[in-house]
Amino acid sequence: MAEQTLDEPASVDTDLTLYRLQGCPFCERVVRTLEDLDVSYHSRFVEAKHSERNVVQRLSGNREVPVIVDHNTGVTMGESPRIVKYLYKTYRNRGGD
Repeated sequence: MAEQTLDEPASVDTDLTLYRLQGCPFCERVVRTLEDLDVSYHSRFVEAKHSERNVVQRLSGNREVPVIVDHNTGVTMGESPRIVKYLYKTYRNRGGD
């Protein structure tokens, strides 16, 4: 998947944008789920310091990652267990793009 800095706009040709932190096990759980379900996504890596994760706070109301923005459904969501459950419910039987 393509990597993106915070200053770049989200790609319009992907289903989801995943806001994540490099090396974060919770983020990697979401990545594995997206890949298992063959869902197109775009990674946006965020700042390591919580106090600098303003883009994540604007989207989800807090500075924790991971956060997804599903451009198909308009859903914005945080917390990896919730995200994984949502992804399986939404994309399991879709059969890819």
